Amino acid sequence: MDEVTWLDATAQADLVRRGSVSPRELAEAAIARIEKLDPEINAVIHQRFDQALDEVEGGLPDGPLQGVPFLVKDLFADTAGDPAHHGNRALKQAGFRARADSWLTARYRQAGLCLLGRTSTPELGLVPVTEPEAYGPARNPWDLARSPGGSSGGSGAAVAAGMVALAHGSDGGGSIRIPASMCGLVGLKVSRGRITAGPDRDESGLSVQHVLTRSVRDTAAVLDVTAGPGPGDMAIAPPSRRPYVEELTARPRGLSVGVLANTPNGTLHPHCEAAVRSAATLLESLGHHVVEDHPDVLDDPENGRRFLARWAVNTRLSLLGLGEMLGREVGPEDVEALTWAMASAADGLTAIDLARANAASVRFTRRLGLWWQDHDLLLTPTLGEPPPLVGELMPAPDAPPLSTQPRIGSVVPFTTHFNVSGQPAISLPLHMSPDGLPIGIQLVAAYGREDLLIQVAAQLEEAAPWAERHPSISG
Repeated sequence: MDEVTWLDATAQADLVRRGSVSPRELAEAAIARIEKLDPEINAVIHQRFDQALDEVEGGLPDGPLQGVPFLVKDLFADTAGDPAHHGNRALKQAGFRARADSWLTARYRQAGLCLLGRTSTPELGLVPVTEPEAYGPARNPWDLARSPGGSSGGSGAAVAAGMVALAHGSDGGGSIRIPASMCGLVGLKVSRGRITAGPDRDESGLSVQHVLTRSVRDTAAVLDVTAGPGPGDMAIAPPSRRPYVEELTARPRGLSVGVLANTPNGTLHPHCEAAVRSAATLLESLGHHVVEDHPDVLDDPENGRRFLARWAVNTRLSLLGLGEMLGREVGPEDVEALTWAMASAADGLTAIDLARANAASVRFTRRLGLWWQDHDLLLTPTLGEPPPLVGELMPAPDAPPLSTQPRIGSVVPFTTHFNVSGQPAISLPLHMSPDGLPIGIQLVAAYGREDLLIQVAAQLEEAAPWAERHPSISG
């Protein structure tokens, strides 16, 4: 079963269909690995092992991923009756539990996935590392002294360690792509409106949901069973021309690929530049036209400030939602100092300030779109640095709560733009640093073109496979 555990979800589901392995055997093997590895990694904060085994015995839906073990990030994607703490100590202390499945988790169940538990996230998903005070830091299986990223860091760490083949994540500023890069995984941020956020969340904002995987075909397979709007959705991406798994065998040539291999403030780490240069060379060898070019609007220093204005307002709205779950007003004692400081920053903004930030986001998105009229893909590093040490990006107890924001900007200079624009972007584990740490590269396509990203990602995976690359902790 150790060999089966390291298969991707597509292969595991195929074994179940052929009767070579049972869903219960897969579930028990995944549970054993979680119990063995998670005490050091701290990725799975809510176990639902008994419920999952009962669901297996009752018969999982006969979907295309029947019997594949799965984990859900403890943010946004509710699972009925299970804890929903969003990395927050007040919800943890209150023992809050979700009343119903989100529409997305209902689709996961219908696909036949076996939900084993929920993974750690920073409080309200606000920062690119997973170190909530409520649950302690999650750790990177490639180096336990380092972060697996965030905000889907628990999911990234679990998949990288071989606990499960794939896990849910959300991405409002890079939160799927960041842990994908730090943990050596595939992480696709889908187009705005590609997957419903219902019934409680607005899919027209910055955040989208999908999965972290070890293979491109798993990313495509899950998208096929989850894509599509729900009733009343306010943003709906254009439908795909055919199933995404059928894009895996396409081998495009002659695509126009622009390369961005620097940051406006010149802080790009040499390992990250080496990763993107190597990827550019690989794309050229596959017959694509690669040039040093990128949308000039990405160089505007105001982009970060506008994003943070929207981020701060979203944080204040999240605290209001937290109060609704707790049934009382939320105060600074209920959240981490960084969270309260971010929400307080919104208190100094007027409705006009937010309207202007939103209008600037519209102008930014349209200027980006002009570049994609003449290009097919943009290639960037996923991150500006290799995985940081645990604690590096979180403020010290005696430091101002927002003191690490400049450093965070250096680590995450490439991902937030495409949450604003709503474009799809994928992080691929093509590179390893000289000291054995994963370094991801990012490909960005025009709005609605996940099909093209999957085509090229599969082409790169075939040319430079990563399936046999595992961290030593995973055995």
